[in-house]
Amino acid sequence: MSFVVFPAGPSDAEEMARVHVVSWRETYRGLLADAFLARMSEPGFARRFRRGLTDPGDSVTLVGADRFGLVAYAQGAASRRRVPGEAEISTLYVLRQAQGAGLGKQLMTSLARALATQGATSLMISVLRDNLRARGFYEHLGGEPEAARQEPGPGGRLLYEVAYRWADIRNLIG
Repeated sequence: MSFVVFPAGPSDAEEMARVHVVSWRETYRGLLADAFLARMSEPGFARRFRRGLTDPGDSVTLVGADRFGLVAYAQGAASRRRVPGEAEISTLYVLRQAQGAGLGKQLMTSLARALATQGATSLMISVLRDNLRARGFYEHLGGEPEAARQEPGPGGRLLYEVAYRWADIRNLIG
């Protein structure tokens, strides 16, 4: 299967919302409450994405598509931790049908490259502690895990997250 990765624009908002909702339901079933996953609204996420893509500031959003449409997206910017030179990938979602074919790695490296051009020298991403498949992916790409920490999740429920860090962003870019 072949994919193309490109910068997202406001016209991609609806498809990004579909990818977001479907990937959450595929990935987080059993990790998050079924009622929360069932209530997720594609139109609501589409509005949010459209606003963010209309005025992205310093954030970078890339999408991945196959010949049928979008199957993945990733977003990143300066880290929320405000560590000088550190960028953060805030979201990386790939539909299950497109996983295992290199698209996640392509999005990670393309996003890291774009963030490096903005001055980032290191990179981090957080993942649910119990999302073992994603954790294995980040470890395979050379991410170093930090200790798990509790963070508020959907509905205020506390969840454990693990941050993965690349101290030198160039190690991810290759």
